[in-house]
Amino acid sequence: MPKMTVIRTKLHRSISEKWKLKSVTVSREPSGKYFASFLFCCENQTAEKRPAEKFLGIDFAMHGMCVFSTGERAGYPMFYRNTEKKLAREQRKLSRCQRGSRNYEKQKKRVALCHEKIRNQRKDFQHKLSAGLAKNYDAVCVEDLNLKGMAGGLHFGKGVHDNGYGLFLSMLEYKLEERGKYLIKVDRYFASSKICSVCGKKKAGLSLAERLYYCECGNRMDRDINAAVNIMNEGKRIFAECA
Repeated sequence: MPKMTVIRTKLHRSISEKWKLKSVTVSREPSGKYFASFLFCCENQTAEKRPAEKFLGIDFAMHGMCVFSTGERAGYPMFYRNTEKKLAREQRKLSRCQRGSRNYEKQKKRVALCHEKIRNQRKDFQHKLSAGLAKNYDAVCVEDLNLKGMAGGLHFGKGVHDNGYGLFLSMLEYKLEERGKYLIKVDRYFASSKICSVCGKKKAGLSLAERLYYCECGNRMDRDINAAVNIMNEGKRIFAECA
């Protein structure tokens, strides 16, 4: 690199000799760590689209990030919530330090390391979960939610941002696309929570406090799982129309 000597690096993935290097972007994290992002020109490695046989529905959940139509839950550990007290303690220490002093810079780095650890834990969990879903399913159906509006309008800011659901969907989308699979987005106004996944009857109203879904047909199930099944069924319908 210009004006720099040879430096030791840790490569996250192998680089083929056939790829052509276009640019390098060096960035510095608040914790003091440096990262170099390499942009290469290479052949399209996306697999051809395949027929979809195994479908999965995903419903957003405030606790645990999401629920699957199989009845399982993602079980996201809520890393920010669990580290919130420690982070607040470190930030109080920073506020007592004299700005510009050596102790201030040391404490500022400790706070940055706390945030960096939370971010890395979240990304690690999301990468592993999205890779597993992309491997096991041909098509994943999700709701096209307005996460920014949910975070600001319903006082769910910390919960929505801690989940990182939008980043998880971005990871899932490109991993499915690489394998020739599909991410199907269902309209956000589709009444997934109010419709019975067994008989198809729609309820007139359903409050957020009602965590169990009861229907006249005898269906009794968790409302999030019921919504995930409805999202999967709607996704199958959309896929059939587009095929």
